[in-house]
Amino acid sequence: MSKEPVAVVGIGQTKHVAARRDVSIAGLVREAAQRALMDAELTWADIDAVVIGKAPDFFEGVMMPELYLADALGAVGKPMLRVHTAGSVGGSTALVAANLVAARVHGTVLTLAFEKQSESNAMWGLSLPIPFQQPLLAGAGGFFAPHVRAYMRRSGAPDTVGSLVAYKDRRNALKNPYAHLHEHDITLDKVQASPMLWDPIRYSETCPSSDGACAMVLTDRAGAARAPRPPAWMLGGAMRSEPTLFAGKDFVSPQAGKDCAADVYRQAGIADPRRDIDAVEMYVPFSWYEPMWLENLGFAEEGGGWKLTESGVTELDGDLPVNMSGGVLSTNPIGASGMIRFAEAALQVRGRAGEHQVDGARKVLGHAYGGGSQFFSMWLVGSEPPDS
Repeated sequence: MSKEPVAVVGIGQTKHVAARRDVSIAGLVREAAQRALMDAELTWADIDAVVIGKAPDFFEGVMMPELYLADALGAVGKPMLRVHTAGSVGGSTALVAANLVAARVHGTVLTLAFEKQSESNAMWGLSLPIPFQQPLLAGAGGFFAPHVRAYMRRSGAPDTVGSLVAYKDRRNALKNPYAHLHEHDITLDKVQASPMLWDPIRYSETCPSSDGACAMVLTDRAGAARAPRPPAWMLGGAMRSEPTLFAGKDFVSPQAGKDCAADVYRQAGIADPRRDIDAVEMYVPFSWYEPMWLENLGFAEEGGGWKLTESGVTELDGDLPVNMSGGVLSTNPIGASGMIRFAEAALQVRGRAGEHQVDGARKVLGHAYGGGSQFFSMWLVGSEPPDS
């Protein structure tokens, strides 16, 4: 039996900020969920199941929060699933929800991901001592900086590329009302003059810590036919993982990322991603990961990703816009960051991305990764259903 086509008919986000003191976690997630329902013109009664995701529970110190969030999400008496795959969790949560629709287990599913980082300290939460391993130093940047330096050595990229990415994404964020960082006075010189945190990663080339939530309503073909606005159609989706450390692991371009992208392209009939895909919402918590992932996802040859960045290809008005919303560099509620990439991709093909809309975007990739570049989740969405 063929899969049921999956459509995104509702999308909702909170305004992402450093600290949402005005709401509890329950209030935060309900805000995003209600906005997604409003977009779809549905009610809680129309939702058959809820799939929720977030990063590790110690980020807020509330264990298994999904149990007490059921009421806030209209999930009492309904199936509710929790997903966790580190930083990629927002993406994999959406894929679990999509698979429930594709398998005809449920007709309409609400999927939501969140983080309320202000209620903990994620940087030190990511600095846990691990036996028989080198310490991560302070935060995730201490882990990823050596991989960035390895990429620079392998590719010959000039040390200015990271600041070009950050400058682009922060300018894009000014066009996104939900983005956390709105730096109206941002300049390339200011990015390049910001303090060095983890060589070669500067302060302005890193993601913020955000409170926020993102929700989507996914439905089947019948639900899409009733939708008040054009949906985004899922053309392909996949998850892959690999160990954090193993002999021969390529930290610059992990095999799991390549395999995940290849699977999505196969499902969607994409022969040449550089030609066939119009834009990308990519998980870039440190600016250097834009050129690294451009290569990992097949948009550039090995060692050539930085050339796309440097030549302006990835600008909002470029040939392959990347992170039109401002990306993770501008908004980072960790558990939701991957879902925001997926949701922003869907907004683009629905033509509802506002000031950061790419003209004529018909196929857009959403990408997320997590852990020590060990978890990957991606989907490709389009303006037309997969069988058209």
